[in-house]
Amino acid sequence: MGSKRPKTLSAAFVRTVNKPGRYGDGRGGHGLSLLVTRRTNGRLSKRWTQRVRIDGRETNLGLGVYPVVTLSEARQKALGNRRSIEQGRNPKSPAVPTFSQATEQVIELHSAKWKTGGRSAELWRSSLGRFAGPLGDIRVDRVTTAQVLAVLSPIWHVKAETARKVRQRISVVMRWAIAQGYREDNPADERVVAALGRNSRPPVHQRALHHSQVRDAIGTIETSGAYWAAEAALRFLVLTAARSGEVRNATWDEIDKHQKVWSIPADRTKTGRPHRVPLSGAAVSVLDEAHSQTGGRGLMFPSIRGKVQSSDGLAKLLKENNIGCVPHGFRTSFRNWCAESGVAREVAERALGHSIRNRAEAAYSRTDLLQRRRQLMQQWAEYIT
Repeated sequence: MGSKRPKTLSAAFVRTVNKPGRYGDGRGGHGLSLLVTRRTNGRLSKRWTQRVRIDGRETNLGLGVYPVVTLSEARQKALGNRRSIEQGRNPKSPAVPTFSQATEQVIELHSAKWKTGGRSAELWRSSLGRFAGPLGDIRVDRVTTAQVLAVLSPIWHVKAETARKVRQRISVVMRWAIAQGYREDNPADERVVAALGRNSRPPVHQRALHHSQVRDAIGTIETSGAYWAAEAALRFLVLTAARSGEVRNATWDEIDKHQKVWSIPADRTKTGRPHRVPLSGAAVSVLDEAHSQTGGRGLMFPSIRGKVQSSDGLAKLLKENNIGCVPHGFRTSFRNWCAESGVAREVAERALGHSIRNRAEAAYSRTDLLQRRRQLMQQWAEYIT
C-alpha cells in the first residue's frame, strides 16, 4: 500500500503510505515533500521538508513531523517560506525582533554591569517608552533615520538633555541589531545630530543650598515628624556627602563600628569601584539611632515595609518641608564648602567618591586618603551641626 507515487499528495496517501522514500507534492507544491524513513525499532517516521533556493544555493527546510503537522499545514508553511524568499528574507533566519523587543534584550545584556538597586533599567524603559514609543512595534531592520528624526525633533531643543539620552539609547539598540546581523547601518548615528543641529543648551544643575543653609535644613528635617528612617537617612546622606542610592541601599554589614568606616561595595557606586567613607561623630550618632530601630540587621534605613526606600522619598521629604534643594544637591553644598575652606582638591574629590579622570594621575594615585578625609568629614559635621 502506498507504493504508487501520486502527482500531488493527498491526506489519504500521507496517512497510509508505508514504503520509505521521498514523495513530492508536485509542481505547485513549492518544493514540499514527505520524507518517509524507517526507525531502528521498525516503525515509520514521516517528516515534511521543503527544497528551496536561497541566495543561489539549494537547501532543505524542515517543516515538522506528521501527523503533528498535517498536509494542509505543511502546504501553508511552504507557501509562507516561498513568499519570504520572494521578499528577500531568509526563512531559516530567526524572526527579527521589534524595537521594543530589542530594547529588552539590550537592557538584559547591560543589567549585569549596572548598580544593584539602581534605576538604569527603569530609566531606559521609561524614556524610550515615552519618547520613542512610535518605534516600539517596528522591526529593528526596518527602523529608518526619518523615523528616528520624527521621534527626536519635538524634544531636541526643548528637552535637550533628555533628547540626547534618548538618541544615545536608540543608537545602542541599533548597534545591538547590527551586531546580531539584523541590519547594516545605525539610523540614530551622527546624521541625526547633523539634521537637527547641536542642542547645546546649558545643562540644568541639581538644586542645592549654600553650605551656610545646610545647618537650618537639618534642623527642619529633625523636627519635621517624618518617619524615622527617612529623617535619619537624609541626615546620614548630608553628613557623609554620599549619593541617595548609596544611603538608601546601605546595609549593616558595610559598617565597621570599630574603625568608624562605611565601605560601599563596587556594585553600588557610580564609578564601579569600592568607596570607603570615614564616619564623623555625628554620623555614628545617626547609626546608633538606626541600630536601636533595626537591631543592626539588614538595611540601615528601611522603609515602613522593611524594603529599600523609594528613590523619590527623600526628595519628597525636602519638598514637603520647603527646603529648596534635592538630595543630590547636598553634595554640591559640601563641595563648595570644601573649595571655600581651602580643602585640597584631591581630598574633596575622594570624599565625594569621584574617580580620577586623568589616566596618568590615576595610575600613580593609589591611596584613598582615608585619614585626611576622616579629619575633613569631622570638620564638615561640626560646621553643619
